[in-house]
Amino acid sequence: MSSANKIIHVVLTGGVGSRLWPLSRKSQPKQYLDLFEGKSLFELTLERNAAVADDVVVVGNRDNSHLTEKVMKKLAVPFTHIIEATPRNTAAAIAFAAFNAHPDDILIVTPSDHIIEGEVQYKAALEKAIGLAKNNFLVTFGIQPVRPETGYGYIEFDEDTVLAFHEKPDLEKAISFTESGRFLWNSGLFCFKAGFFLEELKVQEPELYKSAQLVWQDSVDGLLNYELSLQIPSISVDYAVMERSKNIKVVATHFEWSDLGSFEAVYDYLMQNGHSADLNGNIVIGSDVHTAFVGLEDCLLVHTPDALLVLQKKYSQEVKDVYQQLESSGSCLI
Repeated sequence: MSSANKIIHVVLTGGVGSRLWPLSRKSQPKQYLDLFEGKSLFELTLERNAAVADDVVVVGNRDNSHLTEKVMKKLAVPFTHIIEATPRNTAAAIAFAAFNAHPDDILIVTPSDHIIEGEVQYKAALEKAIGLAKNNFLVTFGIQPVRPETGYGYIEFDEDTVLAFHEKPDLEKAISFTESGRFLWNSGLFCFKAGFFLEELKVQEPELYKSAQLVWQDSVDGLLNYELSLQIPSISVDYAVMERSKNIKVVATHFEWSDLGSFEAVYDYLMQNGHSADLNGNIVIGSDVHTAFVGLEDCLLVHTPDALLVLQKKYSQEVKDVYQQLESSGSCLI
C-alpha cells in the first residue's frame, strides 16, 4: 500500500497491436519496438510522465512481462509490476492498479504505445486533469481531431463537460464530427483518485469489482491467479465506468497525439519526420533494398525477416484481418 496523495503513473502494456503486423507480434508488441531513435514507445511513455509521477505501476500480461522488465532495468526506474495471468480488458487492469494504491493517490493512466508531442501542452493538460481529479471527477483526455477518423471513438463535449461518448463512426459520421468542432477523439488516457475510481466501478459493475478484488487479494508479488482471473468480466474501462458515471470531466488537449494504431498513423508520423518516400508517396519500412513502386500511390512495403506486407495507406485498418486469419490458422507468424 502506498502512502497518501502520490501521483502514480499507471502504464497499460497489454496490447498486441494486430493492425501493425508484421512489425508487431505477440512475442514483440509494438510498444517494445525500438523504432524511435533507439527508443520504444514504452520508453517514451515513461520519460514523458517521469517529471510528474512519484511512482510507476506497470500492468501487463505474462507474455510480455520479461519485455517490461528489460526496459525498466535499462532505464533503472523503480516500479511496481502487476502481471495479469490472462487479459481481462482495461477496467480490470486499472482496478488492480487502484487496489495497489492509497485511495487518495491520483492515478495517471496511459497506454504504453502512444506518441505525444508538445511537452508544454501535455504538462498543462496533466495539471488541469489532476486538479479535477482532486475534486472527485473521473477525467478523460480528448484529442482535437485533425482528420475524419473511423478507427477512434469520439467524445461530444462543451468545455470540460462530457455530453456523450460515441463509438467508432462510419466515414460520413466521422466527417460530420470533425467539421462540427464539438467532438474530440477518445484518447484512452485517464486521471482520477484510486479510491474514487473503485467506488464508481463498484456502483457501475459490482461483479467486476468483486471478482477483481478477489484476484488482487490472492496475488503474490503482483502475479495474479489464472483461475480466479477467468471469473472477471472482460469489459473496457470506457464501458464499465467512463460512459456511465455522472462524475466525468474531459480535458480538451492541444498536444499532437497518435496511438500509432495503424499503418496510416505510422505512415503519417514517418513522413512528418523525414522518412524517405518516392514521388508518389510510397515508402518502405524495415529494408534498405532498393524498391520501386510502379503505378502505385501512398503505399507501404513493410519488411521483416519472415514476412512482407504491401498495402495502400487508406486500407490500414484491414491489416487486422490478415492478423486474424493467421491467428485462426495457428500460424507461427503472429
